[in-house]
Formats: sequence, C-alpha cells, structure tokens
Amino acid sequence: MKEFDYVIIGGGCAGLSLAYELEINEKLKDKTLAIIENRKEYKRDKTWSFWKVFDHNFDDCVIKSWNNFTINTSESSHELTNKKFPYQSIDSGKFYNKIKSKLSTNSKVSFFKNLNEINLENSKIFNSVFEEKIDKSKLWQHFQGIEIETQKKIFDEEIINLMDFNCDQRNDVHFFYTLPFSKNKALIETTWLSDLEDQSLMDYDLQLENYIKNNLGIKNYKINFTEKGAIPLFYPSLKNDNKIINIGSAGGMTRLSTGYTFLNIQEHSKYIVKNIDKIYEAKIFNLGNKYQFLDKIFLRVLKKHPEKMPKIFLNMFKASSNTIIKFLSNKSNLIEDINIISRMPKLIFFKALFN
Repeated sequence: MKEFDYVIIGGGCAGLSLAYELEINEKLKDKTLAIIENRKEYKRDKTWSFWKVFDHNFDDCVIKSWNNFTINTSESSHELTNKKFPYQSIDSGKFYNKIKSKLSTNSKVSFFKNLNEINLENSKIFNSVFEEKIDKSKLWQHFQGIEIETQKKIFDEEIINLMDFNCDQRNDVHFFYTLPFSKNKALIETTWLSDLEDQSLMDYDLQLENYIKNNLGIKNYKINFTEKGAIPLFYPSLKNDNKIINIGSAGGMTRLSTGYTFLNIQEHSKYIVKNIDKIYEAKIFNLGNKYQFLDKIFLRVLKKHPEKMPKIFLNMFKASSNTIIKFLSNKSNLIEDINIISRMPKLIFFKALFN
C-alpha cells in the first residue's frame, strides 16, 4: 500500500481547511497528502457563521455579511451594531468547490474512502473524526435550518436575529435564528441546547413551520435548502496517541458556550502549517484556558437553570458590541472578560463554581 507524508482523516470543514492551508503555503510541493473521506459527493450541506475578527481565506465563499443584530426574549429585545467585526455566513458548497478545485491541481493530493487503503506507518496524521460512541446524555447544540424564499419582499436584509427566545422552551434552552440573505430569502433555524435523549424536542419541521407562520407572519414560501446537525458542547475524550494531531471539534476547536467553530479551525490550520516540520514537538493549540474555565461554569448554569438563560443571554448582549463579539470569538482581554462576567447573576454562577 502507498505511503503518504501527511494523512488527514475526515474531509469536512477542518480537514479541507488544513489541506487548503498546506497547499497555498506550498507545503505540498515535495510532500504527499492523503485525505480520507467517505462521502459520495460534496454539495452544500451546512452554513457556517461567525464574526470576522480576523481575515480568513474564504471571503469569496461568504453568502452575506451583516453589521446589525438583535436578541429577543418574550419580554424584551436588544439591538446592536458593529462596523468593525461583521457577522458572516459561509456557503459550504462554495467552500468545498473552492478547496477541491485548488487541490485538484496538485497530483500529490489524493482522496480515499477508507484508511485501510493506505499505509500510515510513516505519516503525520491529522484527525477530525470522533471515534467514540455519541453520548446523548451530554449537552449538545442541535438544530435544523431551512432557507426559504418568498414572492414578496419581506425581510430586512441589513439585520440578523441572532437569538429569538420568544418560543416554546419545553424546560430546555430553545431559540430561533434568522439570517436574511436578501429581501425575499432567509435562513431560519430552530436551535436547542439540551441533551439528545428527548426525542420530543426534535419535531424540527413543525417548530419551523409554526415559527415562520406565527412569529414571522409568512404564509407562503418555498424551501430551497435544509440543514441539520448536532454540535457537542463538551470536549471529546480521545485516546492519547502521540502520532495523531486532532483537529476541528475533535481537536477542541468548538467554543463550548456558543458552538462557533469555523474561525477557530482556520486559526488552528495556520498554526499547524507554521509548525508543520516540528508539529509533534509544538505546543498543543487550544482556544485558551480562561475560555475553557468560563464555558464550563456557564454550561453548568445552563444545564441547571435553563429557564434563566434567555434573560442571561439578553443581559450579556447589553455589553458593548466590541466586547461581546471579542468575548464570544476568544479574543477578549481581562477588562472585557470582567465586563461580561459582571452581567451574570452572581449567586447561581458562584454556586456553579463548586458543583
């Protein structure tokens, strides 16, 4: 069986981002790369969104950017504006096409369906795949979104509704998310922060239909695209293997309090490429110990007091837009951290320190 210098297990967002970073930095001129991915075809299957707090390689894959966003609860609403850090959405179909097109020009890059097709003995291995069984009892962000198109111009395309808690919570944390791509086209998503054991929370089609009809007042529309997924809000317990570098969610690149992953993957990919020749000796990349600690406390509160979360999120977003965006994007300083923490209900967060 053929040997490769580098092997990437999983050709999704993390795997392809790393492959692209290797290629554009000419790290594959005299090296070979195998990407292990069992999907039959690449097509649009996800929408990745984030605040652009630093430049990335995929501006040409952005569907739209926004500078205004709102947070709603059943009792209140708050609007923020930020010109410095636009909120962006990436079309995964464009992302896949861009990277596949770039990699296809290099004969040293090969795709395989299974690991047993190649020899791993002398390869540097990067893994983005969870090998463990899914633990449904832990906390997840699970969701379904649909891109709808209307005949009439209904949406304000300059503002997104980031979190709308004015919906049935069912003793968990539930919100809707609306990204207007144009005046008659938007992605609308129902999102839950809960375990995966309660199947009653997964009537996503009905949730979306009711929200679009009753909350948005839209009766007639067509569905262009559907996406569905579940993001683990916990760090994976992976085997210690000095030969494997974990990437993506498997490498701890998901911010647990938010589910944001895309930009973290890009930053991790740049770090790997910069240190590729001594990657096994390099310091393990992470999002920052302070965020791991703060997210752990935050998620304890969320799990124990789901009914309080709409108000907690609303109060958090009453900080300045720069502060909240930098905090949620792992780029905040100590003063900004304190600003966010001071908006949290003191007693329940203090108790969560010891539970």
